[in-house]
Amino acid sequence: MKTKTAAYALRLPASMKAEAEKIAAEDGASLNQFIASAVAEKVSALRTARYFAEKKGRTDWSAFDQIMRREGGAPPVADDEIPEAYRTARK
Repeated sequence: MKTKTAAYALRLPASMKAEAEKIAAEDGASLNQFIASAVAEKVSALRTARYFAEKKGRTDWSAFDQIMRREGGAPPVADDEIPEAYRTARK
C-alpha cells in the first residue's frame, strides 16, 4: 500500500537547515525523512496531550480515592508512595 504524500515548500533559516542536515546525515536519513519524522513527533505529542487533557476532565476522584484505600494488595515499593504535595493539594 502506497502512502499519499503532499509537497510543502518549507522556509528555514540557513543555520537551522544546516544543523538539521547534519543530524539527519548522522542518523543515515535524508533531510526530508528527518523533517517528516520531526513533524510526526510533534503531532503525536500534541494529540497525546489533548487526549490526556480530555480524560483528566472526566476523572472521578472519589472513585480513585476509594480504589486507593481498598484493603489488600502489596504495600507500595520504595519511591512509589503518593507524594506528600499531591496528598495535601487534594485536601
